[in-house]
Amino acid sequence: MFRKAIWEQMNESLQTLKEEYRFRQCTAYTPIDSTHVELNGRKYLMMVSNNYLGFTHNSDVIAGAQKAIETYGTGSGGARLTSGTNPLITELEEDLAFFKGTTKALVFNTGYMANVGTISGLMGPGDHILSDELNHASIIDGCRLSGADVHVYRHSDMKHLDELLADLPATGKRLIVTDGVFSMDGDICHLPAIVNLAKEHGALVMVDDAHATGVIGEGKGTAHHYGLSDDVDIQLGTLSKALGSEGGYVCANEVIINTLINHSRSFIFSTALVPAAVGAAKVALQLLEKEPYHIAQLRDNVHDMSQDLERHNIPVAHNAIPIFPIIVGSDEKALEVSEKLFEKGIILTAIRPPTVAQGQSRLRLTVTADHTKEDLWYVADTLAEALKD
Repeated sequence: MFRKAIWEQMNESLQTLKEEYRFRQCTAYTPIDSTHVELNGRKYLMMVSNNYLGFTHNSDVIAGAQKAIETYGTGSGGARLTSGTNPLITELEEDLAFFKGTTKALVFNTGYMANVGTISGLMGPGDHILSDELNHASIIDGCRLSGADVHVYRHSDMKHLDELLADLPATGKRLIVTDGVFSMDGDICHLPAIVNLAKEHGALVMVDDAHATGVIGEGKGTAHHYGLSDDVDIQLGTLSKALGSEGGYVCANEVIINTLINHSRSFIFSTALVPAAVGAAKVALQLLEKEPYHIAQLRDNVHDMSQDLERHNIPVAHNAIPIFPIIVGSDEKALEVSEKLFEKGIILTAIRPPTVAQGQSRLRLTVTADHTKEDLWYVADTLAEALKD
């Protein structure tokens, strides 16, 4: 009786999602190259990928993964605190710390796990977290798991952040956490103001550079972009976007990293990252330093995409970020436009609540360094036509 009721309740919930145009399902695309996939024998142009520099198909990055497998095997064999750390991981952590300008780094299995494990590992009951209302879900979940008091400030509203900080009790640790580049809107956080408020109110600063690494600040992210590398306590990010691999990382001082090693559950209780991912990320990081033209090409493509969209009076933000939110409003309209683009050979997925707020459904267009000018021109023209109907 009870089991049957559970299934019925789940089915009713799924049916509600379908009626509200919010039901999601996975589609199995076959990657062809860094900008194209195949489905049922047809080639599609991918315009929603976060493979910003095209490194997933870079021959050097692929060779790095292959060499790691040949040297260390396919798996890591256990958690780092039980079966030890592969020397390749140690090298990657040293490279990440040097790249970000910190003394230490710690690698996690995903960016999501890095956020959840870092926030819950550093903060606890009686502590205070100040979080931007548009922060990524992994930050939100990390805040909830920590047991700390969470104070959400209005998006990039520094006056509101200041007010919340001023009202905090004198007890407990304080942490301000923000996305560096916000994933759904493509805007950059007001880091200089955040740093100043942190100093004034005695708070630590944590920046999630998932969409900033390899994109801004000569590829080094938000803190470097603003010249504030020495003022940000925790620089966190992912290896799976611009770096074209898989995994997450935290760059900070020795005290913070040692605290995470001893208190971060998503680090302690996870089998270590596989050699292939580590080998690929190491090479990708080297390419950011040795071959800056990848970032330059991405920047050029962002500029071209902006101009192409403006030809059709589609609003864009001029901030050199490869994320273009095309806000259409309703869930139904977002799905409709997405389907029209799909018919024309373009994958541009509809983003709906709860990922974005009610009435803010959109197409989240992303540009990579490997897109051609012809790709961008075609997407702008086709998108404009789809939005008219």
